[in-house]
Amino acid sequence: MAGLKISRATKSFGDFDAVKDVSIEVKDGEFLAVLGPSGCGKTTLLRLVAGFEKLTSGEIHIGDRLVSGSQGSVPPEKRRVGIVFQNYALWPHMTVAQNVGYALKVAKVDKAEARRKVAEALALVNLEGLADRRPANLSGGQRQRVALARCLVAAPSLVLFDEPLANLDVHLRASMEDEFAAFHKRTGTTIVYITHDQAEAMALADRIAVMDGGRLAQLAAPRDLFREPASAMVASFIAQGMVLSAKALTAAEAGHARVEVLGQEVVVRCRPGERPREAAKICIRSSDLEIVGDKGGGFDGTVVRAIYKGGTARIEFAPASDADTHLHFDQSEPIGLDSGSAIRMRIKSGWLIPNEPAV
Repeated sequence: MAGLKISRATKSFGDFDAVKDVSIEVKDGEFLAVLGPSGCGKTTLLRLVAGFEKLTSGEIHIGDRLVSGSQGSVPPEKRRVGIVFQNYALWPHMTVAQNVGYALKVAKVDKAEARRKVAEALALVNLEGLADRRPANLSGGQRQRVALARCLVAAPSLVLFDEPLANLDVHLRASMEDEFAAFHKRTGTTIVYITHDQAEAMALADRIAVMDGGRLAQLAAPRDLFREPASAMVASFIAQGMVLSAKALTAAEAGHARVEVLGQEVVVRCRPGERPREAAKICIRSSDLEIVGDKGGGFDGTVVRAIYKGGTARIEFAPASDADTHLHFDQSEPIGLDSGSAIRMRIKSGWLIPNEPAV
């Protein structure tokens, strides 16, 4: 296997920069998820790594080998990169074994050696015994595993996943997440996993690269991405974080600072070196909110909506001091809040978003 190094990669289509000045280094054996909203540049980045698109500027190394740069671009078929597509891309007239072994046939690998490699690849994805079936006789999850085996049989140095679970139902997606995690543990393959699904990225990846408008917004471990977003975009995108305007009252001390938000003073977490400033922003999660009744500080407001979800309800709340701001939290059974209910809330904690985003 091999690592991946993307250095200041830019891909322009006319005046539009689909990918702009992106630098990411993926360690050998690491599982990196690339996450972002539609149009953020994640698929273009995958195509650049695969060699389907040529860089406008920058460099891409796979292992120690320069595959894209000012001196030219190595063709896709010579990069030793495996790709698992969203739509499987299986040949319906071929058996599972024939689909998996097609690249070996083209490469004129000895038939006995090819059979051995196909059997090994099918065993890696738990498809022993299905070699003679055709794709039409397989479930969606089995087809996805055939596509993965076909990718592995060529012994790629890097595997790219292009939203591989997007076409599966929710229950099958959860099962395939387990399959991918087990596969990565068994093989130690270096993986770059393109997705718009945050739950997938959080469950599978060692680190997550969040893209926004063609740029890298943040690169961090899932827990750090959730707890310490580097920008307002990342804060609001990841797990529906709530971004509120605030005034930072004190400098960072032991990882905390005091801020004023919605008329309430709150001690929030922050990075070292954060200074007092008027136009600050904080990120809060549902767990940072609590109902305080008539005492305990906080601020008044009104329930805008109560959305029942079976066992819990999502409560949307508008503070009286800023009716355009909507906060949300979950309430377990029995659900005691309805639209129009007047309540008093308190922010228990939060995260002071850094003044300058850091990747």
